[in-house]
Amino acid sequence: MKEDMEAPRPAFEETSALYKVWLLVLLVLVYACSFLDRIVIAVLARPIKAELGLSDFQVGLLGGLAFALIYTVAGLPLGRLAERAHRVRLISVCIIIWSAFAALCGMAANFWQMVLFRAGVGIGEAGCTPAAHSLIGDQFPPHRRATALAIYALGVPLGVLAAAFGGGWLAQTFGWRYAFIILGLPGILLGILAVLTLREPVRGRYDGAAGHASATVPPFSEVLRRLWAKRAARHMIIGTAIGAFGLQAINQFIPIYLGRIFGMNLLQAGYTFGITVGVGGFIGIALGGYLSDLLAHRDKRWYSWVPGFASVLGAPVAYFAFAQNNEALAIAGIFLFLVLVMSWNGPTFAVVHAAVHPRMRASSTAVVLLVMSLIGHGLGPAAIGFVSDTLASHAFTGTGAYLVVCAGPAAAQASACGAAAASGIRLSMSCFTVFLVWAGLHYLWAARSLREDTGATDQLQSRPTEPPLPLAAMQPAQQ
Repeated sequence: MKEDMEAPRPAFEETSALYKVWLLVLLVLVYACSFLDRIVIAVLARPIKAELGLSDFQVGLLGGLAFALIYTVAGLPLGRLAERAHRVRLISVCIIIWSAFAALCGMAANFWQMVLFRAGVGIGEAGCTPAAHSLIGDQFPPHRRATALAIYALGVPLGVLAAAFGGGWLAQTFGWRYAFIILGLPGILLGILAVLTLREPVRGRYDGAAGHASATVPPFSEVLRRLWAKRAARHMIIGTAIGAFGLQAINQFIPIYLGRIFGMNLLQAGYTFGITVGVGGFIGIALGGYLSDLLAHRDKRWYSWVPGFASVLGAPVAYFAFAQNNEALAIAGIFLFLVLVMSWNGPTFAVVHAAVHPRMRASSTAVVLLVMSLIGHGLGPAAIGFVSDTLASHAFTGTGAYLVVCAGPAAAQASACGAAAASGIRLSMSCFTVFLVWAGLHYLWAARSLREDTGATDQLQSRPTEPPLPLAAMQPAQQ
C-alpha cells in the first residue's frame, strides 16, 4: 500500500548531489577563467596604454569591440552546435583556444596585433556559456535554475578578483606582458579536467516528454520567434542589453578612474577594482538568483522585480560615487552600486529558459549573450572611452590638441593633461549611469506579462516543499 501511494519516480537515473556540486564548482572555475582573460585588460590598461601609445577610445576598443564582435559572431553557431554536439567536449576545446590567445596578448607589439589576439579570445569564449547553461538546465529542475545559473555566474566576480589581484601583482612585479602569459595558462588545465570528470546528461531530463533526448533541434528562426513572442523574455533581454552597455562601460574604466581621480598606482587600483567589482559582484549575483527563487514562491514576478528594482536603485548610488572627492565614500558607493546591478544574471536566464524548449536553451543563451556582448561589452567601453576623450578635450587648458599633446607616458603638459583626463573620466562615468535606469524599467515592464507567459506551463513556479539550492543540491535524493 505504501508503495502504491508513493509518487512515481522519474524515468531517468538521478545524478548524485555531490556530482551536481562538482559540476557547478568546475563550471564556475571555467567561467572565472573565461572572465579573467576577458577583464584583465581593464586592470592592465594603463601600462598597455602608455607603452603602445593608445587613446581612451582605443583602450575601450581592446576591452570591448575587438573581443565582443568576434564573440557574438561565433556565439550563434557555437550555441547551435551545443544543441547537437557533446557539450562537455565543446567546452573543453573552447577553454584551450581562448587560453592560448589570452597568453598571446602578452606578445602583441602594437594595437592591431592586440586586436587580433583579443578576437581569438572571443572565439574561444563564445562556446562556453551556451553549452554550460544547457548542461545546468539538464541537471537542475526549473524551480532551482535561477539559483544554479546565479552560482555559475559567480565565475564573473571570481574572475574579476583573480584578474585584479593576480594581474595587478604580476604586472607590477614582472610587467603586463608576463601577466597575460601567466594568466592564460590555467585554462588549459581546466579544459583537461572538464573532459575527464564531467558527464553528458540526457537533454530535457526535467522537462517531460517535450524535452526528450530524441527530440529534433528546432530551427534557429523558431528560437528567435519564440523569444520575441514571449513579452517577458523579450523585455528581460532588452533590459540586459541596455544594462550591459552602461555596466560594462563603467567597469572597464574603474581602474583608470581610480588612478586619475585618487592617484592610485597600478597595484592599488587593481586591488580596489577586485574588491568592488569582484566581491560586490559576487554578492549581487548570489543574492539575485537566491532571492528571486525564494520570493517566487509567492509571486513569479519577482524574477523581474529583483533585477528591476536593483537596477533603478543602483543608478543614483553610482552617480553619487563618481561625484565624490572622498576616496572612501567613492569606493563604498561603487561597491554598493555593483551589489545592486549585478543581480540580473540568474533571474534573467531563468525567465529566458522557461520561455523555450529544452533543445533551445543553448541557442537562447547565445542570443542573450549576442545582444548583451555586442551592445554592452562591444559598444559600451568604446563609447565611454570616446565620451571621456571628448570631454577631456573640452576641459584641456593647455596648448594644442589634447589627444596629441597628452599621448604617451611623459606628456609635455602633464598637469593640464592630468586635470583634463580626470574631468573627462569622472563626467563620462556619471553620464552612463542613466542606462541602468533604462534597463531597470525594462525588467519591471517584463513583470507585467511574466505570469501570463509562464502560466500555462508553470515553468517558473518554485515548490515550497523543497529548499532553494545550494542546500537542496547537497541533500541526497529521496529513495
